[in-house]
This record gives sequence, C-alpha cells and structure tokens, in this order.
Amino acid sequence: MSLHQLLAIENLDLAVKHRGSMRPLVHDVDLAVGAAESVGLVGESGSGKSMTIKAAMRLLPRNASVGGSVEFDGRDVNRLGRRDLARFRSRDVALIHQDPRAHINPNRTIAQFVTEGVVHTGMMSEEAALERACALMRDVGIPDPEKRLKQFPHQLSGGLLQRVMIVTTMLPSPRLIFADEPTTALDVTVQSDVMAILMEQVRDHHMAMLFVTHDLDLAAAVTDRLAVMYAGTIVEMGTSGAICSRPLHPYTAALLKSRPSTTEVRRLTAIPGRPLAAYEVTKGCSFAPRCPFAGDQCRNEAPKRRLVEGRAVACHRVEEIAQSLQEGAS
Repeated sequence: MSLHQLLAIENLDLAVKHRGSMRPLVHDVDLAVGAAESVGLVGESGSGKSMTIKAAMRLLPRNASVGGSVEFDGRDVNRLGRRDLARFRSRDVALIHQDPRAHINPNRTIAQFVTEGVVHTGMMSEEAALERACALMRDVGIPDPEKRLKQFPHQLSGGLLQRVMIVTTMLPSPRLIFADEPTTALDVTVQSDVMAILMEQVRDHHMAMLFVTHDLDLAAAVTDRLAVMYAGTIVEMGTSGAICSRPLHPYTAALLKSRPSTTEVRRLTAIPGRPLAAYEVTKGCSFAPRCPFAGDQCRNEAPKRRLVEGRAVACHRVEEIAQSLQEGAS
C-alpha cells in the first residue's frame, strides 16, 4: 500500500547571492515523505541537507533564489500567504535543531519557551499547554517536570534541553517533523537515549519525519527510506535496508566503509579528497574527483538519476560496478 504523500519536493534548485553573483547550493532535488513515514537525508557537511529543510519550511534568507516546487499535503508552500504560512509552521510542521542551547532564549524559563508557540497562536490556553507539557516531559524521561518548567536553560544539561526541544516540537501535534541532526551537540552517552525517545514519540503520535544526519548507519536504523545527498543533489534513494545491504552509488558505498562498525573490528577507509559544494561543481559527475571508478564520461557528463533495482541512482556506471561495491561493503 502506498503512503499518502505529505511532503513533495520536486526539481528544487536553490542559490544565494554571494559577492554579486548567485551561488548554487542545491540542484535538482526530488524528495517525498509520506504520512507517518520516516525518511533519512544523509550526506557530509555542506552537501545541502539543512538548506533543503529550510526551503521546505520557507525559512530561506532574502537573498536566496528558489526554483522547483515544494508542496505540503497538496498545497504549494511557496504560494502560501502570510497567515497560512504562519499556520503551516506552527501547526503542520516542526523543526528540531542541532544545538538546543543556540535556540533557547537564556533569559526565559523553560515553561515560557515550551508553551509560547501554542499559546500565542491560540491553539491552547496557558493552563492546558502547561498540563500537556508536563505529561510530555514525563514521557520523554524528564523527572519532576513542574520543577523543570520553572528553571532557566542554563540549569539543565544538554541532554535534558534536547528533550525539552522534543517536547516543544510535540506540543502542537505537527504532522511532519524536521530533525536536523538532533543529537550532534550531545554527549555520545546520551545520543542513543534521545534518539530512542524521539522515535518513540514519532511512532506513538503517527507523525512523519525527515531526519537529517551525516551518520548513514544511524539514519538506516531509524528510517524507512534513505536519500543520500552529495554536492547539493541526491545521488541515491531507496529503502534503508536495501541501501545499507547493497549500496549502488560509489558515494553511498564510501560512506558505509568510512563508518566504524559495532560488530566487527576492521580498518576504516576514508573517502579521499574533500566534499564539494554545489557551486564548486563545473561539469561531469560531482563525485568523480573522489571516485575510484570514474571514467571519461563521468568527468565530462553529469549523470541523471534513473531507476536501478528499484532505486533512484545518479551514476553512469552503476551496472558495471555494482558487484565491486557489494564486495567492498561486505
């Protein structure tokens, strides 16, 4: 059974003005998230993941130029009026940031931060918001929520603050959550706890999620489908299990080989060179300078995404090198 398509991004192009010229950051991105589906958007820093989320929420800077379409439940996000856009951001979608301390006003109490959005928009009374916030705080493992609500951000640890961010996200019961590397700023010891809490809340409330991370292993463990992004475009997309067990794009395979294993001792293989931003790509495949399989066609002609084994893959030689990638990943 196919899922109702909640978020649909098609042919997204994004550029920002830099020193008098437009600098491309995202190019020809197609991405969809179904209702109650979890999708991972994976890639190295600078690949365009966070900018894609900002485009989906219409949170781009004034100097940005956007092409393509972003639809939420059939509505064109780029054509929403001021009131509808505010409603979209406050009720339909929510964003969990990387660093909770950078997005919580240190001069306001936790209660003021958590309840401000739903009270200001008239979704709940202050009393009802505080009551629901306490219940959600217990659900995510925050002890003595009544006491915590009276405290200020500096009185809570990073792990507790990220739990507060999750509570704030869940309070208006959004239909889609954008999780932008929500555990990056946390200690390793609390990362797994926060992710488990987030996934439990997403499942219990039947929400959809677009999970942004550089950790392909983590994304595969918590999502239904994966989109692998490089230099501002998606190079491979398919089910999480299929991509991790049999990567088809050389970049996906390289990401898998560069991650530490929790089950075996093996040498990590770093990806040679450095990642390119979309504006640095001139011609050919963006991954060609780092790819061990690159040929003349790869260096001179940009590959188009096509279906291979039920997956969308942007690689000229995918059929030729699929077996080599499988052997390298095993």
